[in-house]
Amino acid sequence: MVRCLIIVNTYKEESQKMGAEIKSYLEKCGIRGDVFLFNGFCEQYPFSGYDFVITLGGDGTVLFAARGCAPEKIPIIPVNFGTFGFIASVQKNEWKEQLHQFLDGKSLIVSRSMLETEIIRGGMKRFSAVSLNDVVISAKNSAHTINFEVEYGKTPLGRFVADGMILSTATGSTAYSASAGGPIIDPYIDAMCLTLINPFSLSSRPLVLSPENGLSTKILPSRVSDVIITVDGQIPNDLHVDDIIKIHQSPHKALLVGCTQEKFYKSLRQKLNWSGGPNA
Repeated sequence: MVRCLIIVNTYKEESQKMGAEIKSYLEKCGIRGDVFLFNGFCEQYPFSGYDFVITLGGDGTVLFAARGCAPEKIPIIPVNFGTFGFIASVQKNEWKEQLHQFLDGKSLIVSRSMLETEIIRGGMKRFSAVSLNDVVISAKNSAHTINFEVEYGKTPLGRFVADGMILSTATGSTAYSASAGGPIIDPYIDAMCLTLINPFSLSSRPLVLSPENGLSTKILPSRVSDVIITVDGQIPNDLHVDDIIKIHQSPHKALLVGCTQEKFYKSLRQKLNWSGGPNA
């Protein structure tokens, strides 16, 4: 029997009602549907054994699902209940149509690049995680700068004093990186973007980089001892002086159903109010 896992964001009241509706509909189609309640933070990835996943939430719900589904090569139908919907691009009134297109093998399934992050401390790997959006290194408390140095492949990019840094995928370029002044990158382009957060230098600019070479960041001594790394805004981990953070392209890809280029640019026009209004 075909199995589907329905990820319901518990902060979206309407999504819980639709989750029950979709589960009932799947059973009528001869598909087993299980519901998993997601509250925004979860270290469990209960995706093994499922043929596809439906997310009912915003982009954050898709990020959670992508980290668990990508290694299993499980496609995700991302139904949008959030604010932006750059990744969750299937609208609430489209889920049934998109589901049937997927089951009939007629859906566009796009592959999105992901990042793999490792923390090396004392020569040993202490932490690893994958991300669809971004990796952020910053002080735990706002309004504090940290010191760090960055290498791209084997090429030093320099030592920096800043509130932190963001390394995003093309998919994640519309998130925190864009808010920090980074460029928006077409998600069909295989690239990553390094954006410093409030750098103590007028000459620092975002860099769009090839994912073929990894990025390495070393935490240097500074007035602030509490430094943190956050993966996809959902997985935090403390950093220490002399920690080395290695970030490279993951071998796994997120498989997203119905996330067309047309929908991406439509979201940009609407959410960023291009050309004077959402209906431009």
